[in-house]
Amino acid sequence: MELRTLRYFVAVAEELHFGRAATRLHMSQPPLSRAIKQLEIEVGATLLDRSSAGVTLTPVGAVLLDEARALLEQADRVHVRVAAAAGAATLTVGILGDSTDPGATRLASAYRRRHPRVEVRIRETDLTDPTCGLHAGLVDIALTRAPFDETGLTVHELRADPVGALLRTDDPLARRDSLKLSDLADRRWFLFPEGTDPIWQSYWNGGESREGPVVRAVQECRQAVLWNGTVGMTLLDHEPAEGLTVVPLIDMQPSRVVAAWNEGDTNPQIRSFVQIAVAAYRD
Repeated sequence: MELRTLRYFVAVAEELHFGRAATRLHMSQPPLSRAIKQLEIEVGATLLDRSSAGVTLTPVGAVLLDEARALLEQADRVHVRVAAAAGAATLTVGILGDSTDPGATRLASAYRRRHPRVEVRIRETDLTDPTCGLHAGLVDIALTRAPFDETGLTVHELRADPVGALLRTDDPLARRDSLKLSDLADRRWFLFPEGTDPIWQSYWNGGESREGPVVRAVQECRQAVLWNGTVGMTLLDHEPAEGLTVVPLIDMQPSRVVAAWNEGDTNPQIRSFVQIAVAAYRD
């Protein structure tokens, strides 16, 4: 069995759909189907049941999935350790101005335990670039928040956080138990600088065109609320500064923490980073 074929199998087994697996692997479906068929011949057993209802794992396929995952993880670890021993292992991680996230803290500890010889370089960015430099080629992988323009990128969700409106404590709406976006329709919000990803801007403006002060960083957003009484947006579990409060927005989609990297990048350090991140953000 070749590692590449096992990667194909894991993708199909996890997606339970040949089309989605092909998209994930950045290949067309016919060669993927042929590779899985050849793998079944080599194993001497059916790994996937295919029917009009979809694709399901056979008992043999379930065993192979567990073993393949472990083997591929070990292969990636070997590659990273060899590169580290050769003095060539570095990983540049972009972080969106929220490095105090406990998930990120757990990830840093877990990654260091797994890859103590890999030099991790952190590039923290402001709110104007949700890809943290990915499109510009400045980082290998980004730990950021969606939504944004995902063209040319692979994005994996790690967690979804409910959000709320950040208001002054003396704001009339601050006494409410919850709010809807329509309650804030006539209020001034915050804006990102011209040229910022419009998908990203639209999310933080509740899907509407807004007016208000231009901010580049989380702290600037908070200060705009404090000094100007504008509407800010924040995560519900973030402790607001003195003079500010957070009211849940019941009709706004959660803010998704994601890992993102350039589409087609097969760097095993990235694969290992994502695997460790999934576990760190699940804890």
